[in-house]
Amino acid sequence: MNKTDIIIIGAGPVGLFTVFEAGLLGLNCTLIDNLDKPGGQCAELYPEKPIYDIPGVPFQTAQDHVNALLEQIKPFDYKLHLSERVDSIKEVDIDSDKYWEVITTKDNKLLSKNIFIAAGAGSFEPRRPPNIDNPDKFVNKGVEYAVRSVEKYENKDVFIFGGGDSALDWTVELSKIAKSISLVHRRDAFRGAQHTEEQMRKLVSKKKVKLLTPYLINSIEGNEKVNSVTLKNFDTNEIESHKADELLFLFGLNKKLGPILEWGIDLNEKKIKVNTENFQTDKEGIFAVGDINTYPGKLNLILSGFHETTLAVQKAFQRVHPGERVPFGYTTSSTQIHKKLGFLEDK
Repeated sequence: MNKTDIIIIGAGPVGLFTVFEAGLLGLNCTLIDNLDKPGGQCAELYPEKPIYDIPGVPFQTAQDHVNALLEQIKPFDYKLHLSERVDSIKEVDIDSDKYWEVITTKDNKLLSKNIFIAAGAGSFEPRRPPNIDNPDKFVNKGVEYAVRSVEKYENKDVFIFGGGDSALDWTVELSKIAKSISLVHRRDAFRGAQHTEEQMRKLVSKKKVKLLTPYLINSIEGNEKVNSVTLKNFDTNEIESHKADELLFLFGLNKKLGPILEWGIDLNEKKIKVNTENFQTDKEGIFAVGDINTYPGKLNLILSGFHETTLAVQKAFQRVHPGERVPFGYTTSSTQIHKKLGFLEDK
């Protein structure tokens, strides 16, 4: 059975930064994520979206942010289990010492003194169009549930489905490079930011965007790749066919806490309750950091998650090395830290 100092559930930005903070203290980590790549929602749902509130970084895309974190943790000892989910946890006694045993959906068993739940909103998957049979057969062949590369839509006939922020944002953004943009929604009312809707309607008035309401998708046509789409008018039931190269379904996410609900951890409205001293839950050795937790004054910001996990790692060290002083040093001046980061060689 594999033993590690910290098991991190979730490989989003806060999970990745946990590896860095743990590494500074000499702790090793194992990350587990049900996605097929690290980065969480930043990498899976909005890799091209801009982030402006990381201190000292005026602008970077979500994927840039993930890449920078992966670069930052390169010097440290960690393992990464992708396309895998934690199925169960239980406390076990080994040599008169208590550990947490984690079993994953791939039947991997891990032991640790500490579990960090950095699962964001929990496990999630994009909502599919409800009336289309197996739309996923066209994924990467003209169907997407998130914009992974802006360049993909250059000089293409693009249809965007949805009525929220993502649909409005990408309608405005992709109108700059696409051959044509059609925004399809079941009604002529939107749930997104008002100023973005105003931008969209201005583009419609300039004939740079085609607004199709009240419509819903009827079928996706194509063999090896999408070549057209049929739409059904909500009022008249009339079916229309349109040439299409790319279809973006931006209906939001189905979010689930999944097995976390069964772990006996104290919750408040599907968020994990923590103290603000070290962000530990009501279970000794289980911490919750990032958007998954709740406490008075909580803000769902990446920056908040970084602060939370920095303090939580201090407590995790004490559980791995009881009685020892938690080592502290400034990254600007500590030669020990510089050696760990690879900036100084051991002599």
